[in-house]
Formats: sequence, structure tokens, C-alpha cells
Amino acid sequence: MMQAGPRNLITDVPGLRVGNAEDHGLRSGATVLLGDRPFTAAVNVMGGAPGTRETDLLAPDKLVQEVDALVLAGGSAFGLDAASAVADGLRAMGRGFVVGDQKVPIVPGAILFDLLNGGDKAWVENPYKALGRAALAAAAEDFAIGSVGAGTGATTATLKGGLGSASVVLGSGITVGALVAVNALGQVTVGDGAQFWAAPWEIGGEFGGLGQPQRFTPTDEPQPRKRMGEATTIAIVATDAALTQAQAQRMATAAHDGMARAIVPSHTPFDGDLVFAAATGARALLDPVTDPFLLGHAAACCLARAIARAIFAANARPGDLIPSWQSRFGPPG
Repeated sequence: MMQAGPRNLITDVPGLRVGNAEDHGLRSGATVLLGDRPFTAAVNVMGGAPGTRETDLLAPDKLVQEVDALVLAGGSAFGLDAASAVADGLRAMGRGFVVGDQKVPIVPGAILFDLLNGGDKAWVENPYKALGRAALAAAAEDFAIGSVGAGTGATTATLKGGLGSASVVLGSGITVGALVAVNALGQVTVGDGAQFWAAPWEIGGEFGGLGQPQRFTPTDEPQPRKRMGEATTIAIVATDAALTQAQAQRMATAAHDGMARAIVPSHTPFDGDLVFAAATGARALLDPVTDPFLLGHAAACCLARAIARAIFAANARPGDLIPSWQSRFGPPG
């Protein structure tokens, strides 16, 4: 039986911290996953409209095998500047890949589209560099979820999106966690009800304990409620296991199952859905066959739970174009 970590956050993986920064006037923000030291990273992209930075570097055959941080941000292509600010901050800390007498921080990132959510986007200077800088400064083991960081201005087909996280500790002692900004074309809840698609994987009532509706027959063909390029769910799954970059990539690939369980439909041509994987290497694999199998399963379960938690924790704000789960369905119970 799976058990959530003490925080039920990705930072239950020792050596990882998360920082959020947001601007509620802008209705957008940025989120940073920072390691105490460089960590192995990989990525798998399954959506048709991704926006990324330095993801080619994460292939197993490339020179650099470890990164210093991962960044998720709103703002579409403008949001990629958040990762530039994180790289600047890490360089000032003396961190980065050593090339001669220079250190180059490796900071891959991904963005979601939140430019049409009612926020003030009439900036003269790109605001995402400042948001990236603030998110790095805020990095800690404890952090908020919901309408914060990269999930601040996110939406789904029917409800506000948000930032979510979850964790699980396996019987071997290995920890797996997930962090996600949900801005999906699809729905995270079932039909017109409050129940979440991710309900079968819920632990301890973490998103209301509502269960699945007793009967649900999907008779209608889904219709896109956002335009091309307006959606994307971007996620990170992490573990303290010692993984090669190829093994981390396989964990990221398996984690996409969790996205498909929690968002219907997912991986559409209009979404830029992707999953980063991070492995700190603190715990050796006890079984080179079984452990990677369990890690992939745990990552998928964690990601499904984190997606539901993001929507469940989102809060309403004046001027919202779409209701939050809490404002539409009210507190559970």
C-alpha cells in the first residue's frame, strides 16, 4: 500500500526545494525546483504544442548529465525568461557546469499559455525574469499549492487550474514526488460533478475524498474549449533513487500515464504536455529490474494525485474568467 510522505510534496525527496513567485495582477507566475546539488534530469514531451528551454540537453546521449534546477512558468514564450533569472542567480552562488574558469548553470524549463486569462499583460519589460528571481529566493522545503507560482493563472476546460504536488514513500524507502502546473485543455473532474478522474489513486482524502460517481457514461465527443496553443500541463517527477539519465527518462515517460488518468482528454495537439524527471541519487537501487518498474508506477500515481490537488487547492479571485473547484462545489463535507 502506498503511503504519502510527511509533507505530501515533491520536497519529501531529500535535497530538493521549491520556490514560487506570482503576480496576481498579471495572473501568472513561476516555480523553481532547486537541488542542494546538481541532479540527474530527463524529459518526455507528449503534447503537440510545447514551449521549452534546454530540453535537448536532457537526452541520454548528450554531454551534460546533471542540472542545477528546473523551472515551470506561465507567460507562454515570454515565461522562458524566468529560467534565465534562475541561471543568473545560481551563477552568483558559484554554481554551474564547469568550463575552464567559467561556471554555466544548467536550468531547463517549460512554459504554459496563460496570456488570455484576464490578467494585465500590457507590460513594457518582460516580468518573468523578476518572477524567476523571486521564485529562486523563495525556494524551501515547504511551499504552497493551488493558485500560486506557475499555476497562478492556469485554467482547465471547466475549472481554474493551479499548482499541485504529491509524494509517496515506497516499501524500499525510496521517495517519489510530483510537481505540476495544470493548464489543460481537458477536464480534471468527471462530467458536471465534483469528483476527480484521479480519485482511484487518492490517499487520505487529499482532494476531498469524494470518490468516483457511481455511474458515468461518456456519451459526448469532447470539444476543445481553448484555442490552439492555449493549453499545457507541465510537470516534474522526482526521486532520491540513483538513476541514469536513461532510467530517469523512462520514469518521466511512465509518469505521463498519471496525466492521462487525471485529465480527460490529455496529450492533445493543442497541449504542450511534458514531464521532467529528477533523480538526486541518494539511494541505490536494490533491484535493477523491479525498482525502476515501481518508480514508474509511483511517478504516475503521484502525478495523477498532484493534478487533482492543484485544482482542489485553487482559490477564487476577483475577475476570474472561470470558477475554482472550491467556489463551484464548496468545501467538501
